[in-house]
Amino acid sequence: MLIFLTTLVAILSSILRSRAVIELENLALRHQIGVLQRAAAKRPKLTSADLLLWICLSRLWRDWRSALAIVKPETVLAWHRAGFRLFWTWKVRRGQPGRPVLSREVRDLIRKMCRENPTWLCTPHPW
Repeated sequence: MLIFLTTLVAILSSILRSRAVIELENLALRHQIGVLQRAAAKRPKLTSADLLLWICLSRLWRDWRSALAIVKPETVLAWHRAGFRLFWTWKVRRGQPGRPVLSREVRDLIRKMCRENPTWLCTPHPW
């Protein structure tokens, strides 16, 4: 009787869910089966594509934790944080570090404005 009731509740909840949610859950479950088949008897090895898939699923699908079985949800969140840090590290290192250099004309204009407007309380800089 208990099995019948749990099956009935599962069927009713799946009827009320949207098609997109069901497809996301199907994708997540099939992916985990594929990872487990790829690993055979050993501990499953996740590739960077696997990590990226789970990071994307965690951002797109609110109930992604319910379909996750091969790793902990905290692990997926840690992957997302690490990827965010890597992205910003790359973005900062790619550009020019520090403050942009001012042209000679702009520096001269600042000095001229400081001299002509003493009430502004600006001090000339050593550039």
